[in-house]
Amino acid sequence: MATAGGAAPPAMDDKARRTRDLLASFYNTDPSAAAAAAPSPAWPSPTAASASPLDSINSTSFDPDIYMNVLVQQSNLEGLLQRHVKMAAEIKNLDTDLQMLVYENYNKFISATDTIKRMKTNIVGMEVNMEQLLSKITSVQSRSDTVNTSLFDKRENIEKLHRTRNLLRKVQFIYDLPTRLNKCIKTEAYADAVRFFTGAKPIFEAYGDTSFQDCKKASEEAINLVMQHLQAKLYSDSEPIEARAEAVVLLKQLNFPVDNLKSNLLEKLEDCLLNFQNDPTQASIGDISKTFRAYLIIFPDSEKRLIELAQALFSNRYETVKENLRKRIPSIDLLVMLRSLWEDSTSIDEVIPEAALPAFSLETTRDIIRQHIATAFLHLQNEISDVLVRTPSTSNEKLEESQLQTAMETSKIKVLQGCIDLLQEFHHLIDGNTELLVKLRDLIIDWVQEGFQDFFQKLDGHFHMLSGRSKSFSQESSGMESVQIDKVSTALVLMLAQLCVFIEQTAIPKVTEELASSFSGGGTHSYEYGPPFVPGEICRLYRSSGENFLHHYINMKTQKISKLLNKRFTTPVWIKHKEPREVNMFVDLLLLEFNGVVSEVKQILPGLIRRHRHSDSTGSTTSSRSNPMREDMLNRSNTHRSRSQFLENHLAKLFEQKMEIFTKVEYTQESVISAVLKLCLKSLQEFVRLQTFNRSGFQQIQLDMEFLKSSLKEFVDDEAAISFLLKEVNNAAHERCLDPIPLEPPILDKLINAKLAKIKDQSPNMQ
Repeated sequence: MATAGGAAPPAMDDKARRTRDLLASFYNTDPSAAAAAAPSPAWPSPTAASASPLDSINSTSFDPDIYMNVLVQQSNLEGLLQRHVKMAAEIKNLDTDLQMLVYENYNKFISATDTIKRMKTNIVGMEVNMEQLLSKITSVQSRSDTVNTSLFDKRENIEKLHRTRNLLRKVQFIYDLPTRLNKCIKTEAYADAVRFFTGAKPIFEAYGDTSFQDCKKASEEAINLVMQHLQAKLYSDSEPIEARAEAVVLLKQLNFPVDNLKSNLLEKLEDCLLNFQNDPTQASIGDISKTFRAYLIIFPDSEKRLIELAQALFSNRYETVKENLRKRIPSIDLLVMLRSLWEDSTSIDEVIPEAALPAFSLETTRDIIRQHIATAFLHLQNEISDVLVRTPSTSNEKLEESQLQTAMETSKIKVLQGCIDLLQEFHHLIDGNTELLVKLRDLIIDWVQEGFQDFFQKLDGHFHMLSGRSKSFSQESSGMESVQIDKVSTALVLMLAQLCVFIEQTAIPKVTEELASSFSGGGTHSYEYGPPFVPGEICRLYRSSGENFLHHYINMKTQKISKLLNKRFTTPVWIKHKEPREVNMFVDLLLLEFNGVVSEVKQILPGLIRRHRHSDSTGSTTSSRSNPMREDMLNRSNTHRSRSQFLENHLAKLFEQKMEIFTKVEYTQESVISAVLKLCLKSLQEFVRLQTFNRSGFQQIQLDMEFLKSSLKEFVDDEAAISFLLKEVNNAAHERCLDPIPLEPPILDKLINAKLAKIKDQSPNMQ
């Protein structure tokens, strides 16, 4: 029963403990154990005395009266009823367990009794059979002794005759040995000759100087001839390697010194391997494998040298493959070479496993495939660079209408199709089911993804190099920038900007899709270093680079035109300028530069340029100026008119709505041309502010700006911004003029019409 105190440590479960107690009480195996399990000291402590009556129900010193008194004192009526129910259940369980125990043991006893009875039944009669067998064996033994005794003398005589016969046969063999050896020489049965001679050699050593002297001499002459034939066969290149190996074995059996032969044969083997390396058609790897196996059999101590030769052979062959990688060989051809080398290494490994050729081949193949992938990306980068470098320049000669457009399309095709071709090439590397490719498949997938990540990053750096600027480019390095602008084609920079957009929006999504469909898996480095190919990072990189190239193109064009403007405004002495008679020649140069910008942008960037002629612009301008109120105002005194116009301009600036001139540049023709024009006009304004004009100089600026107003409308749609900037140039000239009296409208119109007529005469086809 369970203890009530709960102080004892938990032992086995209740059922096992009850079973053990039942067995112990039934068989009475160890009466003292029960007493030892629950000792009752003579002088128990107060705590033990108070707890022992309820805890000692399973001990031999159990006293029911004391137990009941203590239980009644410590428990109420409900507790006594619960203890009664619990104890009744335990008594019932104990009775059931005891009954089952008795039944189980009773069945075992019955089974054991039946087994003993069957054993007794089977043993009956065995002793009689054993006695009969013993008597028969004794009878057979006695008869055998009788036969042996009667045949003993005859057996001795037969054995003596047999020994004599064997001796005579040996003597006859010795006398016939020279004849046998000569016969073997004629039939080239050198193995039989060596076997015959080595068998007779002990007799020659014992009796060769007496009875068999002549036979020994003749046999030695014959065996010397055999050795000469064996040596000739060994050094003959026409003999198969098996025959040469057999010759060495036979020479070793004849105690011929073969150390010199080993050196000569290893040199021949080295020459053979060199020839095989230079021309694999001269031999097969199977022949070389047999050669190695034969040499190991012939010269067991030459294993180290053979390992060195095998490793040198495959090292040189793999070096040849690495040299071929510089020629940009296709992946299929590379796989053929690597598969052949792998099969050859496994064949040699079966003969010389100590050389570890498969492990060496696997490691070298890893390096070769990785180098092949890197070389393929490098070649693609060089091909793209060659296409871009051949981009025609607009600085020296006039381009054809679609020359830049063709170069742009060629560059896009080279980037996209080059990447797709590389993916198809690399797919052959993981498509095979050979053991070699299966082991390297995950690595190849990672290398391809890492290769594309590295390729796009290096291509971006190469684009910056072609543009004449590094990634650390800053506007503060204006001196270096001006030098580089002179060397770099502006059309190339604009092509790089558009190519970056194409790579971001078309090439990278296509590559990502192909990688996901054909090169999924891998992951040997993904969890530790992140995914090998991150398209989002590459897209951000090319988006930033495209914007930089676009701004770089605008800056290059603006600076080139700014040089023209700077020369225009720093060369003349504006304070002594003569009265204007025509539009200045620098306006023609400026429009020519703008036409060059339009020609490049039209062929490279998307979008249409609104090309139109304002045939009525001059007339409309004249009509606006022919307003009687305006003529009346212009007929006032010069001083009053100048002061009034100055005040009007400043008041107009205060109240007119602010116009946003410099907006974000987009990858469109209109946006880029507008940005170039706005920057050039802004530079023109700054150059004007640095000069001091007389009346004629101011009027010349006024005339040039009025002509540009009608001409520049052909290039952009943002006429308001262009008009605003031209007006700012006029205002700047007005502010810097000592006597700002503008030209009369009729004179202004007359000069502009004369310029337009001159242009029309020079270019009759320009309408």
